[in-house]
Amino acid sequence: MILTVTPNPSLDRTYEVPALMRGEVLRATCDRMDPGGKGVNVSRAVAAAGHRTLAVLPLGGAPGALVAELLGAEGIEVAPVPVTGQTRSNIAVAEPDGTLTKINATGPELTAAESEALLTAVRAHSADASWIACCGSLPRGLGPQWYAALAARAHEAGARIALDTSGPSLLAALRERPDVVKPNVEELAEAVERPLKTVGQALRAAEELRGRGARAVLASLGADGQLLVADSGTYFGHARVEAVRSNVGAGDASLAGFLAAGGEGPGALAAAVAHGAAAVQLPGSVMPTPDDLDPAGVTVTADIPLDRVLTQPAEYAR
Repeated sequence: MILTVTPNPSLDRTYEVPALMRGEVLRATCDRMDPGGKGVNVSRAVAAAGHRTLAVLPLGGAPGALVAELLGAEGIEVAPVPVTGQTRSNIAVAEPDGTLTKINATGPELTAAESEALLTAVRAHSADASWIACCGSLPRGLGPQWYAALAARAHEAGARIALDTSGPSLLAALRERPDVVKPNVEELAEAVERPLKTVGQALRAAEELRGRGARAVLASLGADGQLLVADSGTYFGHARVEAVRSNVGAGDASLAGFLAAGGEGPGALAAAVAHGAAAVQLPGSVMPTPDDLDPAGVTVTADIPLDRVLTQPAEYAR
């Protein structure tokens, strides 16, 4: 069972439009509503792959109730932590060429009691978990040390921690030696405080995170693929993609595939790449099922293309 923790979940509405024109009245060609948040998406992808998952998350107000209802409809077990604030609602506008415009709400501010209740809920449900995936930004009221505290408690209980966050929250948690961290290339650049323009530079940045405490790094390089840097070796994976429809939740689908495949080694990296490639070809934040995957289209190698220039280099501005 994979337990996910989403401290700042959302209700996500995605609209597909022929073109985004500022100041105009637009008619959507397609729209959908999904439960959102990085950990929520990991649970949705794990469930879509046929595995058991439990989502621990703070929920408040009518949007929070709808998030729980939508998750239940997807067969996902939910352990809600009631909060007084209202769960945020986010909007995404997708264009035919794959361009995505997102408007993310701030979300509620959690009290000290609600913060502790969330940690307690994770501990209470962690006994059966093969992995605990801690994902996303922290809401107001939770300091950057919160994920570090969660990782410490989880490790005390014998659970493995996968962490997908960024900025001070990521750096603070490294001292608790998370079993895997999953930054994208922009988050890597922020963590090492320099731009990353090649696969080799991204690899060195991932190695630095390992040096600071991460036991393994699963780094997303966008259209260029993914890197896995761990004790078992360093691997590079990429996949063919026919057309990008929406990249919402693609990184979360990748992490779900990685964890569901055991969370280590080239086989798990291949699963991560396959899930991410499938997710970007689906609408909104729809998570891929086994029928959507194309394992034959995935290549994983220990021969890292160090000089390969990234399609979307990561800049860094101090």
